[in-house]
Amino acid sequence: MAKSLGSSTNIIIRMEIDKNQCTFAQVAAAIGEGGGDIVAIDVIRGTAASTVRDITVNVYDGSVGDRIVQHLKQVEGVKIVNVSDQTFLLHLGGKIEMQPKVPIRNRDDLSRVYTPGVARVCMAIHEDPSRAYTLTIKRDTVAVVSDGTAVLGLGDIGAMAAMPVMEGKAMLFKQFANVDAFPICLDTQDTEEIIRTIQAIAPAFGGINLEDISAPRCFEIEQRLNELLDIPVFHDDQHGTAVVLLAGILNSLRIVGKRIEDCKIILCGIGAAGMACTEMLMSAGAVNVIGVDRQGALNRDELYANEAWNRFAAKTNPNGERGMLSDVIKGADVFIGVSGPGVLKKKDVSAMASDPIIFAMANPTPEIDPEEIEGIARIIATGRSDYPNQINNVLCFPGLFRGVLDCRASKVTERMKLAAAHAIAEVVSPEELSELYIIPSVFNTQVVSKVRDAVVDAAYADGVARRRDYRDSTNKGV
Repeated sequence: MAKSLGSSTNIIIRMEIDKNQCTFAQVAAAIGEGGGDIVAIDVIRGTAASTVRDITVNVYDGSVGDRIVQHLKQVEGVKIVNVSDQTFLLHLGGKIEMQPKVPIRNRDDLSRVYTPGVARVCMAIHEDPSRAYTLTIKRDTVAVVSDGTAVLGLGDIGAMAAMPVMEGKAMLFKQFANVDAFPICLDTQDTEEIIRTIQAIAPAFGGINLEDISAPRCFEIEQRLNELLDIPVFHDDQHGTAVVLLAGILNSLRIVGKRIEDCKIILCGIGAAGMACTEMLMSAGAVNVIGVDRQGALNRDELYANEAWNRFAAKTNPNGERGMLSDVIKGADVFIGVSGPGVLKKKDVSAMASDPIIFAMANPTPEIDPEEIEGIARIIATGRSDYPNQINNVLCFPGLFRGVLDCRASKVTERMKLAAAHAIAEVVSPEELSELYIIPSVFNTQVVSKVRDAVVDAAYADGVARRRDYRDSTNKGV
C-alpha cells in the first residue's frame, strides 16, 4: 500500500536571477532546502546581467511549495515573477469546449445547418416531439447541475467555485462513454428555484446529473424533478456512490465467504451518500444496517429534527442498538464510512467480527489510515486513487447514463442501479478477485459497456425504456 496520505505535484516557478548577485547553484540549494526536487529548467530570456527561468519543481503538498518560495525570496538577487502548478495550468480557459460535428464551408452548408433549412427540422420536432432524440443533441447530452453547496470535501463554496468540478465531470462523461455533458452551476440555494430552473432547461437534455448539492435539499430536488420530468434525474453523490459501494461489498463478501443477509453493517455518516448506500445495501438483501452519526447510532425509538433521519431510522438498526460508533461496531462484519477523517480507531476494527471489511471512503483523508489496520482488516477500500480498491463514482455514471440515453429511459429505477452494481462487480473475474482487487479500475474498458448493457436490460424489464428495442442492432438509428 502507499505509505503517505499526501500526493505529489509539480509547481513551476518563474524567477528573474541577477547574475551579479547570485548563481544558479544558490537557487538550486534554496529549492532543495525547502524540500523540492528540480525536474526541469527552461530559460525564457537572458541578458548579460540577468536571466528569466521557469523551474519545474516536484513537491508533495502545497505547504512544501510555499516553503520553497519563502527560501527563494531570501536569496539575494532572485525575484519571483510567478508561481503556478500543472493543475492550474491545465485549467486555464476551462477544460472543455464545444465543437461542431460538420464543417460550414460555404453558403449551401450554412443554409442547411441554419436558416432556411433548419426550419423544416424545427417543424418536424414541433409535430412529433420525440424526434428531438434523433434530430438534436438531446439523444447524447446530459446537464451536470450543481448549486455549489457540497463540493467535494470543500463544502459550500458557491456556484462559480464549483465550475471546475462540473467541467471535470463533463470530461469524464465524454472520455468514458461519449456522452456530451454540460456544466450548469446555479447561483441560488432556493430549492424551488433550482427545481423550476432545471425543469425549464430540461427539453435540451436527455438526462440530468445532479451534483454536489447538500442534504437534505438534494432529496427533495431529485424526488420532485423525477415527478416533473420525463427524463432521468440522478444525484450521483447519492446513487453513484451507492452503486459502486455495493459492487465492492458484493465482491468482498465473496472473498470472506459471507452472505449480505447475515452481515452486521455499520454505516458512518448519515448524509445524502450514506442514506443512498443504505437503500442499495438493503435492496441487495442487507437486513442489519446500523447508521451512526456524530450523536451515535440512529434508533427508531428516537424522534429527530431531520425528517430524513426519522425515515432512515425506521427501517434500520432492527435490534435497537444504542451508543457511539465504538459501542455498536462490536461484532460487525462491515464498516462503511462516508463521513470524515479519523472517526474510526484501530481498536474499533479489532472489535469487529472475523475478516472485517473496511470501506473508509471519506476524501481526501479516510476515516482511518489504511496502514493502521493492515493485518487486522481483511479487506480495505477507500475513495483514493493511491490505494487499492478505490470506490470511485466514475465506475458508475458514464455507463449508466450511456445506457439510459441509448434506450431513452424516462427514469432510473432501483432495478437499474442494482444491475449496474452487479455489472461492475462482475468485471472482476473469479481468477482476478483478491483482497487487493475487489473493484475494477476506472480505466478498465469493459466497465462502461457492461454497465450500459445491464442498465438497458433493466430499463426494458421495468418498462421505462422508450426506444424501440435498443438491443436489436437493426434499430440503432430509431
